Amino acid sequence: MHLMYFTEQPMSAYPEQAGRDFGATALMFSNKHFDPVAGSRLYNDYIEQYMLAEEVGVDGIMLNEHHNAPFCMQAKANIFAAILAGMTKKVKIVMLGNPLPLAENPIRLAEELAMIDMISKGRLVSGFVRGGGQEQLATGVNPAFNRERFEEAHELVVRAWTQTGPFRFEGNHYQHRVVNPWAVPLQKPYPRVWIPGVISKETIIWAAQQRYPYIALNTSIEQTKKIWELYDSVAADVGYVGGPENRGYLIQVHVSDNEEKAIENARQFRWMQGEFTGLAHPVWSTPSGYGSGQRRAGESGGFAHLHQADRQGSLPGDPGDRQEPRPQEPVRGQCAGPPQVLDRPETL
Repeated sequence: MHLMYFTEQPMSAYPEQAGRDFGATALMFSNKHFDPVAGSRLYNDYIEQYMLAEEVGVDGIMLNEHHNAPFCMQAKANIFAAILAGMTKKVKIVMLGNPLPLAENPIRLAEELAMIDMISKGRLVSGFVRGGGQEQLATGVNPAFNRERFEEAHELVVRAWTQTGPFRFEGNHYQHRVVNPWAVPLQKPYPRVWIPGVISKETIIWAAQQRYPYIALNTSIEQTKKIWELYDSVAADVGYVGGPENRGYLIQVHVSDNEEKAIENARQFRWMQGEFTGLAHPVWSTPSGYGSGQRRAGESGGFAHLHQADRQGSLPGDPGDRQEPRPQEPVRGQCAGPPQVLDRPETL
């Protein structure tokens, strides 16, 4: 088993009441509440956390990005990956990940990741994501083309890494007369790719078809079992046996001196974290066209209701429809309590 360290890098230095008064803490929550002095302090605090993680023997550092929300200050995950590539020596740099549909130039993304892989001397794990619904709105990308752009950008990035240039690429969303990057990964044929997700049945199937490990993000034990069953079924159809090497799991853990203090601190963390556990606007989280036709019709084989479970405290309608959010208690997928010694499992 490999143990990774992850933080959303939340911008915690904003007034909680302002978020509650507005009714949502993503997309349209004004950046007038962002304090760059506090932001500078927090960015450097997070770098110190990452360096400590390597020092204590963590296997990897996970990075991601989000936009227009205080729960994540990483507007470009590759920037922190480049910093860590030069500052760290041993840990894997795990991108979970770059939102491919938001990329207007996948070739440039391929070059950036290749540089990170070379600077880190082959420690990059290049995860790709579709990006949340609000990310499409924040960057002006049509949500209805999200999956098409994801798969097409993935194809172009992999070809840029592996196919000798120059060559031409003509897709539905990306057209390049010349693909000939002079920055290619150190790892061959290219860095390992992980695919994180929560609710998308189609993404699980696609990851299994590509033989990419799937990382379940804080899903319940019951839903996680269904994810592995689906993944393993697709793997068998493709011609291989899915196993621990194809599985990852994100869980929130909060450690404090005693149970009461741990739960109280964890509750505060989950609020300031924002989108998934604070105040998410359902229309912004899942804009029209973002989800699959199957999931909109409620035919996702047990996966659709997981999305609803993760939206406790969301507000219906537009921002004018205010209601008191539900108290944010630590829920399934989170551990909170005093330190305990546990046996480490052999595999994920």
